[in-house]
This record gives sequence, C-alpha cells and structure tokens, in this order.
Amino acid sequence: MLRFGILSTAKIGRDAVVPAIQDAENCVVTAIASRDLSRARQMADRFSVPHAFGSYEELLASDVIDAVYIPLPTSQHVEWTIKAAEAGKHVLCEKPIALKAEEIERLIAARDANGVLICEAFMIAYAPVWHKVRELLGEGAIGTLKHVQGAFTYFNRDAGNMRNIPELGGGGLPDIGVYPAMATRMVTGKEPVRVQATTERDPEFGTDIYSSVKADFGSFDMSFYIATQMANRQVMVFHGTEGFIEVKSPFNADRWGAEEIELTNQKHTVSQVFRFQDSRQYRRQAETFARAALGEKVEVVTLENSLGNQRFIDAVYRASDRDGWETV
Repeated sequence: MLRFGILSTAKIGRDAVVPAIQDAENCVVTAIASRDLSRARQMADRFSVPHAFGSYEELLASDVIDAVYIPLPTSQHVEWTIKAAEAGKHVLCEKPIALKAEEIERLIAARDANGVLICEAFMIAYAPVWHKVRELLGEGAIGTLKHVQGAFTYFNRDAGNMRNIPELGGGGLPDIGVYPAMATRMVTGKEPVRVQATTERDPEFGTDIYSSVKADFGSFDMSFYIATQMANRQVMVFHGTEGFIEVKSPFNADRWGAEEIELTNQKHTVSQVFRFQDSRQYRRQAETFARAALGEKVEVVTLENSLGNQRFIDAVYRASDRDGWETV
C-alpha cells in the first residue's frame, strides 16, 4: 500500500481525490496537513485518516507517508513539489503542475536528483473513455484524422475563487485550456507545431477568461475554445475522412454527464455508441500512480508529457499577443 499525505484541505481533494484514494485497492491516505491544525483534524476525521498536521513541513518530515497529493493553489505547485521531492516523497500534483515550461524543467531536475516519481494529476489520462478514443484512432476507425474540435466552458465570477486571482495562478488556460490540449496530444501521439490564438481578459480580475485557439499538428488541425464566463459546455470531436468521434462528456464525466463516445460513419448512416459506466477516473489515477511509485512499469503522465503540454499553453499566450502563427 502506498501511503498518501494530503497537502491542504482544498475542495478538489475533499470532493474527488481523497475519496478516490480511500476507495483504491493499493493506496491509502494516512495524513492530512493544513496551516490550520483544526481544519486538518476535521478533514482527517471525515475520512478516518489517522494523522493530522498543522503545517506542510511537518507532514513532509513524517515517516507515516510515502507520497503526497498537492491540491494547493497553482502558484504554489512548483515550490511544494520540489520540497516534497527533496523530502524523498513521491508527488501527485494537481494540474496545472506549473505555469511556465521552464518551471517543469526544474521539476524534472528535482525528480531525477531525488529518485522519486512526480506526476501531474490529469485524471483523463486514466479514463477508459480516452483509452477507447486512442484505440479507435489507432485502428483507423475514422480514416485519416483531419480536424479536432473542442470546447470547455463554465461561468465563475467569484472574486474570492483562486481561478480569478492572478497571483494564485488563476485564469482559463491554466485551469481548463490544458484539457483539450492534453487530450488531443494523448490520443494522437502528435505535438502541435504552431498556433494562432485570441485571448480576452477580465477587466476587474486581470485573468484570462476566454481563448479561441487554432493549432497546426502537421497532419491535422485543431480548433478549440475555453471560457470561464460562458454557459457550461464540454465536447471534443475527432473528424476524419471516413467518419468522426464525439466524446460527449470529455473531462468531468463523473459529474458532467454520460461517459460516452459516439462513432459515426462517413455518410452519417450508422452510429456506434460506446458507454462506460462509472469508470472512476480519479480512482484509476490513484491506483496507477501507486503502482508506478511501487515500482511497476505502467503508463502515467510523465513530467516530459507535462512539459510538452505546457509548451503548447505558453505558445497560446504568446500567440494571443500577436497577429499570426506562433511556433510551439
């Protein structure tokens, strides 16, 4: 069993990741830390976790954990990932693991120097839905892929929410733009060559709230938009010469809607629907991470993969400030 410590009592941990770890077969939460000991103890009691700490440093120094999950504000991810690695702990860090590609290069150095596993928590990488999309593309189910189209939007104007606070790493691209980027790279095995983009910022918050992106992957194009102040929508479509694949609830399938893929033929006369009942992508993420940390050779989101994704997002920001193509 891999023993996890949770670095903070953040909502994503409380609602999704900690329950998933406790439900997993090969890992368990043994400690929770907060800068407020009473909050750590309250969350520990909720999940029957034996240890609570009133500081992150105490948790990292403890011998009751082997790994940490970090759901801190994005601006603190790199700092505490490095501190955890230097303490000899494996790290599963919430996405985005960093805000610039060069920061991930620092994490790679820390990982290698300390001999630990560091992974960005992209739960979609472990979801059967996305494994099926990759399989269908690989077997030529839609012929030659020509275009990928995506959207990920929600509405949030809460001034106190970290997603709307630049100093905490807020913004639409770090929060949700990373998902269509990662999903497309993951299932095609291709990297973007160049991008065009427009980005809108909130005049009050200063965070990016809307981006429209066009990416050239060499053999196919991609277009997607993301927004933090539009009506809720999630969709990904992979369109080829012989048909197309629509992923109905691509990112938050467990709470967004049906975990479902529809494969439609060229003439739009035949459709196949693939359904995945309760795939528990957060649990699968925890179990796969634990297997890797315990020495098994399994597929996880490597820092090298995260580096490629962040280079994509960095290029989108650069492209938004100019008229024309930007090299990734």
